[in-house]
Amino acid sequence: MTLSNSVQPNERSRILDILRGIALLGIILANYPVISLWVFQGPQVWETMPTAKIDMPLGFFHFAFLDGKFYTLFSLLFGIGFSIILLRSQQKSTNGLAVFYRRLFILLLIGLFHSFFLWMGDILLLYALIGMLLPFFRNVSDKNLLIISVTLILSPLLVDALRVISDNKINFSAPLEKMTVKMEDRIGITDDNFSTWLIKHKTYGELLKFNSGEFFMRWQMLIASNRPLKVLGIFILGLYVGRKLIYARLEENKVLLKKIRLWGFIIGIPVSLVYSFVEITGERLPDPKALLNTAAYALSVVPLSLAYTSTLSLWYLKNNGSKFLNLFAAPGRMALTNYLLQSVTGICIFYGVGFGLGAKTGLAYVLLIAIAVYMLQIIYSHLWLKYFNYGPCEWIWRMLTYGKFLKIRKVK
Repeated sequence: MTLSNSVQPNERSRILDILRGIALLGIILANYPVISLWVFQGPQVWETMPTAKIDMPLGFFHFAFLDGKFYTLFSLLFGIGFSIILLRSQQKSTNGLAVFYRRLFILLLIGLFHSFFLWMGDILLLYALIGMLLPFFRNVSDKNLLIISVTLILSPLLVDALRVISDNKINFSAPLEKMTVKMEDRIGITDDNFSTWLIKHKTYGELLKFNSGEFFMRWQMLIASNRPLKVLGIFILGLYVGRKLIYARLEENKVLLKKIRLWGFIIGIPVSLVYSFVEITGERLPDPKALLNTAAYALSVVPLSLAYTSTLSLWYLKNNGSKFLNLFAAPGRMALTNYLLQSVTGICIFYGVGFGLGAKTGLAYVLLIAIAVYMLQIIYSHLWLKYFNYGPCEWIWRMLTYGKFLKIRKVK
């Protein structure tokens, strides 16, 4: 693997910061309907909310164009970041793998902290665990990387088919489901009170109890939805993108980006509309027809996410100095800090330990709150980076990774 003399892996990466920043916007818009407990109320409760008339089309839009798409972009950027670490280590003749694994171990600890002490819907722990597999693919050819990536992304179809054919005997999430039932029984969480438990219980200790009990439920959901396989597939695709330096050679890859944009929308939009209809109406299909829902999710999320990424990259290429696009670079540089702060803010707004607005707030208001929080993050990130080199969590993560103190304040 060789690099062009004109482009180095640490150059011209502002587009990556911008994409991270935009991914954070998509993530808060996707997460707040969950943190607010709106998604757990169901159609019957949704219809009684004051914003019901606008919530239904918004919910359809949410599932069609937001759900899963920006986590996919986040996963892609993670894979790109890994390839950058490897390329830099090759240039400096240092042990990049040692640095990479230390970095992932710290991320794993952060993910555990997030899961138990903040929000049980954490994704960082999964990223850290799956990311540890990436070095095994560093010497795989470009062609085989793409083949493996596509295979993993589509693998949920095979896994779910095996589950259906075996009459649920092949079910990798079953042990976690049993653990979830035991923990919920111990805490007193039932199907009837799950959607309001965090509103009625107002102490932080009870929030910790809920998070510890539902940790297994979170992982049961991740395994049942085949998320680890999909995330690894996207990580490997990001590894390919980073290896080919596509993010740094946008002009050279303009035709490719246009093709990805075209086919991503052609494939992703119609399939995503079908998926959204199933989700918003609550019409869960029985097996084996449920495989259609698995197929709809697999064939909508990744194509649409890649279409978004290509569209934004082409926009950046055309408007390099765009003030609007550059607004997203600062929150993107502080992605870890802002991701965690989104959870903290959501807990304070929606849970009983804070203002307790969850479970009774319509989707329209939830999304407005999410946008307002993100706008504050843009302002905060720009102000912070005016005086400091790193975001606070990025600073700690970096120091623990390299085992040395780093100056955080900018030298005047």
